[in-house]
Amino acid sequence: MLDGGPAHAFLARPALFAAIGNATKAPNGWLQLCEANAEECKPTAGQAREMTLTPDLLQQLYEINKYVNDRVVWTSDAELYGATERWAYPLDRGDCEDMVLLKRKMLAKAGWPVGALLITIVEERGRDKTRHAVLTVRSDRGEMILDNQTPEILFWYETSYRYLSRQSAADPNVWVSYGAEQAGPTIVAAASQRPVALPPASPFDLPPPLGIKP
Repeated sequence: MLDGGPAHAFLARPALFAAIGNATKAPNGWLQLCEANAEECKPTAGQAREMTLTPDLLQQLYEINKYVNDRVVWTSDAELYGATERWAYPLDRGDCEDMVLLKRKMLAKAGWPVGALLITIVEERGRDKTRHAVLTVRSDRGEMILDNQTPEILFWYETSYRYLSRQSAADPNVWVSYGAEQAGPTIVAAASQRPVALPPASPFDLPPPLGIKP
């Protein structure tokens, strides 16, 4: 379990939520996933849309994010499937969307409401403007980002991404754009303390990614 200091410092930050705009088209990868796995995409009536964050739950987020990042080797859809885009639950290999799906599934299995686990499309800043997928986790302390490019848990405004679209908290099949004023989040100077290294013994039973032995 995290020591009290870093976790409580993280939880003490102001709760800030990104401004959301109008409904937009869902990514083709999500539509194809739902066509093949309809049960995975059903909205849950009356589901919670955020989680009350505690030091233990913050640690759980950190562990699951790092666990998937460490166990799944980034591999392009072209190499895996011979396709430009395919979203699927990964075994030992997959791209950013696949890793997001696995984190979402593991957190939902651990008791997090699906309405608080939102697949999010972002854009890398720079000349190439590469598209990327991360998982937005909604809590009473704001919205946090789980990213395969870092083991750290960051609030949405701490990343360098431009946010494009994400799932609605009410229905995973409804996608919404980000408000223009939130497209380029500001990096806050006070955001320095984040969850630290894992403890020697984890309080969470993390199974290996689907089909992978430890």
